[in-house]
Amino acid sequence: MAVFVPRTRTIGVRLSEEEYSSLERYCVESGARCISDLARTAIFRLVNRMNEESLSASAARTRFRRVHELEQKLARLTTELALLKAGIASVPADEARAAAEDFEEELF
Repeated sequence: MAVFVPRTRTIGVRLSEEEYSSLERYCVESGARCISDLARTAIFRLVNRMNEESLSASAARTRFRRVHELEQKLARLTTELALLKAGIASVPADEARAAAEDFEEELF
């Protein structure tokens, strides 16, 4: 048996006669109990989709930022390796080794 949650808040929407008739027909065709249930379901689907899109965009920004950070670290390591091969050490070898180890840990 369904447990009904008491609903105490309301919203109002003005519709033309044509809009309301169309909504009533859709309500019957879709099997919704009433226009309120149909509207509630549509609103929550919209809100959930917006939340999912927001979360997805946030995750994409996080991944983009992380890739950008890794690219910067890789560029620094590449420069350091080139300098080390040329015999020019811009940082002590221990620091270069530690940076390489940190980078490797972040990759795996």
